[in-house]
Amino acid sequence: MYNFIGIDVSKSTLQVYIEIKDENISILNTKKSISSLYSKLKKYYKKESKNLVFIFEPTGPYSSLLKHFCAQKNILTYIVNPRQSSNFAKALDNRSKSDIIDAKMLYEFRIMSKIEDIKVPVIDQTQECLGEMLSYYKLLQKQRTGFSNHLESLKSKEGNSFIIKQLNKEINQLKEQEKNIIEQMKQLINSDEILSMKFENIKTIKGIGDLSSIALIHLFITYPEVNRQQLTALIGLDSIEQTSGTSINRKSRISKKGSAIYRSILFMPVLCAIRTNSYMKSFYDRLKYNGKHSTVAQIAVMKKMILIAHSLYKNNKKFDDTIYEKRVSSNQKIIENIA
Repeated sequence: MYNFIGIDVSKSTLQVYIEIKDENISILNTKKSISSLYSKLKKYYKKESKNLVFIFEPTGPYSSLLKHFCAQKNILTYIVNPRQSSNFAKALDNRSKSDIIDAKMLYEFRIMSKIEDIKVPVIDQTQECLGEMLSYYKLLQKQRTGFSNHLESLKSKEGNSFIIKQLNKEINQLKEQEKNIIEQMKQLINSDEILSMKFENIKTIKGIGDLSSIALIHLFITYPEVNRQQLTALIGLDSIEQTSGTSINRKSRISKKGSAIYRSILFMPVLCAIRTNSYMKSFYDRLKYNGKHSTVAQIAVMKKMILIAHSLYKNNKKFDDTIYEKRVSSNQKIIENIA
């Protein structure tokens, strides 16, 4: 018998619903406050405290402290998908939204839990560090893009030379920082012999370089038990359809519900693979000859690359061109016949 504690996480506070006392309390989102909360809960539940389950939504860095605390103290957790909890709140007809309401709603979400969902979090330091570095890399890239756009605007109208000089300096510094962070990520991966081997295996796919291999490694170690369908859904490449009777008949599209980091990093490797990888090029050309839009075909190539990379990662193998030669030749014949 589990004792669920609903916790709504925000930047500075945690709103906690304690069912045994039917009370809502607000505490600071600090290790000291969480530790005090846990001591209080142990007094409330006594011998039953070993069956406590903290139920909360993952909110990036805001919920990281709570997750780490649970891992250190061996506290069971049920980490809820925010989209599911949002739909559950609508099903409860919660027309108002507040931290107190959300904390109780998360407690009530316990009826949706499965035994396999309730577990002590496992903190993978490599996965955590890679995630932080990838986020920082994307931040640097976003800043550089902003500076580059501003620089282009100034140059087009022959703007202030001092600002142009400063922007060029900032852009070069950001490029250097991007290179450094990629090297740091490579060093982290290469410090683990098994990960280093898997990293090199993924890079044997023509079109995939250091950065995209790093992103894929992070994806695979973050979700080690997923199947092929779940993997594409986690990246937001799963197809969704919206049709109902005769009034609603929209085109299928990708959900984009997963992490945008992976999609953005893998976009350029896809374009490169279409040019340099004979198998990917053949696959892309066949889709184009079948009337698919370029974007749809590129998304299909991205899916294919991710699934092949996952296979190489799981089976500890390199990309073998000979395996795909027959498929390439058969695809070419199909294209020739259509043409």
